[in-house]
Amino acid sequence: MQRLSDAQIAHVVENGIPGTGMPAFHSLASSDVKAVVTYLRTLQGSKKALNLPGDAKRGGKSFFAKAGCSGCHMVLGKGGFMASDLSGYGGAHSVEQTRSAIIHPPPGSDRQARMVTTTTRGGEKYVGRIRNEDNFSLQLQTWDGAFRFLSKSDIERSEYSSQGLIPTDYASTLSSDELNDLVNYLLSVANARTSLSATPQKEFEDE
Repeated sequence: MQRLSDAQIAHVVENGIPGTGMPAFHSLASSDVKAVVTYLRTLQGSKKALNLPGDAKRGGKSFFAKAGCSGCHMVLGKGGFMASDLSGYGGAHSVEQTRSAIIHPPPGSDRQARMVTTTTRGGEKYVGRIRNEDNFSLQLQTWDGAFRFLSKSDIERSEYSSQGLIPTDYASTLSSDELNDLVNYLLSVANARTSLSATPQKEFEDE
């Protein structure tokens, strides 16, 4: 759906897809078809469908400054290594899902979702995130992106952060306008990325 134009999606809704389970909805008025397309764009996280208040440019500045998202997340090759790459996040999540993920992050109950400070018996200290672990060793990624392979027999202690990687106070540290800017930025990045990677689509032919 991300690669299709609104007109192409409307064509599918009205005429279905022969040979599949997608029926035609000829009984829908054109205004109803348009409403369905708009709703699908909303689920897709399309900024154009919702006309979300906010400014993507300001949101980008906040991502790399005030909000500090880039300390852990990467967008378009820039940012941190600790958390997921958010370049395409807005293309697979709705506006409300994106906003909720920012202000209501999941609890960091999983040890691999929290930062850990590991001290070796030799006095070396590493701060990072556990990427892999078994009964005998662990693989730790530090803030600079480097990986440390440590034997558990060489570790004196490991202290885990009490919360996950995402701060839990964005609802209070960022204003409503700043949250709009940030969400707008993530949606804009994903939409621009999809547009650049999309290949020309063959127009549907009338049956």
